[in-house]
Amino acid sequence: MKICIVGLDDYPQLAQLKDAKYVGGESVQHVLLARAWRDLGHDVSMIVHDYGQGRDTTVGGIRAVAPYSRDEGIPVLRFAHPRLTGMIGAMREIDADVYYQSPAGAATGITAWFCRRYGKRFIMRVASDLACIPGKQLIRYWRDRKIYEYGVRNADLIVAQSEQQRTLLRQNYGVKSEVLDMAVEMPSGPQPAKDIDVLWVANLRPVKRPEIVLELARRLPNVRFTLAGGALPGAEDYYRTVLDAASAIPNVICPGAVPYTDVGAMFSRAKLFLNTSEIEGFPNTFLQAWVRAVPVVAFFDPDSLIKQRQLGHAVTDLDDMVRAIERLLADDAERERIGERARAYAIAQFGANHIASRYLDMLSARDGAQVLNYGTSG
Repeated sequence: MKICIVGLDDYPQLAQLKDAKYVGGESVQHVLLARAWRDLGHDVSMIVHDYGQGRDTTVGGIRAVAPYSRDEGIPVLRFAHPRLTGMIGAMREIDADVYYQSPAGAATGITAWFCRRYGKRFIMRVASDLACIPGKQLIRYWRDRKIYEYGVRNADLIVAQSEQQRTLLRQNYGVKSEVLDMAVEMPSGPQPAKDIDVLWVANLRPVKRPEIVLELARRLPNVRFTLAGGALPGAEDYYRTVLDAASAIPNVICPGAVPYTDVGAMFSRAKLFLNTSEIEGFPNTFLQAWVRAVPVVAFFDPDSLIKQRQLGHAVTDLDDMVRAIERLLADDAERERIGERARAYAIAQFGANHIASRYLDMLSARDGAQVLNYGTSG
């Protein structure tokens, strides 16, 4: 089968570029899936931005077509050309059987339109709870939100990260979706010493609330915090503000953006992983922690997974988070028991080849159900 992933920001992750300033969680997922589908024998392509690599390249047996660069074209006019025409041209050139796209944006609707126009199959994956709520999506322009919503209503298969997202999609858009776990890359080699008490990893932007980490560090001066992450494009001022505040707190280290090839070792060095977002989808970082036997402490708990599976602590407020960190750092045996439980769960549930196969199984099942419905309707 020919499969194309539409992920414009994916090339730095695919090519493992060391100087990449921004790598989002969706790019990590896309590349894991691309490699898994390749290993399962499929012909895999990706549509990406041009970072100087050229229009058509191959990395590890995966074709990457780059119709335009991130900043190419005249503002306002560039939506039509080169973005709209470039994406459609690249999809026609690749001529895949199945197109896969996330996160929420105009690319969702453009991919859906192309697939309907040319008889292709379209898998849309939900990357955040906000993507399921009209008007709340992290999409800048009204036009792009409406194009995105067209994509939601015209996908052949919508894959959600949680039952919460599935419910929101049904309530807000009247569409069915399937819940499927994320993929995680399994660690290899010996594990390093645990010299990071509390690790926080994300792109530094307001929705991730890194300022909470700084407040925790002030309240827990004997705990070593590592706040890792780069600036989201357009949020450089916010990034500098956070770093300036962190520089005044002696028990906080800010290494900046860490390449994906190196961030795994950072997770392995951590005793705890901390997430301070109020709303998420299903963070890749949870899986990166769990597969390395690192408990998670977070406000956000997708489908109550942390609480029900006992994979760390889901907390309600800042005081509760302080108590959870203190309790886990003080009890090595309990922390290790939680970590081993988390590692076993991650290995069993989130292997990339298993997840990649499930996507195609779900699409086949959805196609079969549609054929059955057509056959019984007349």
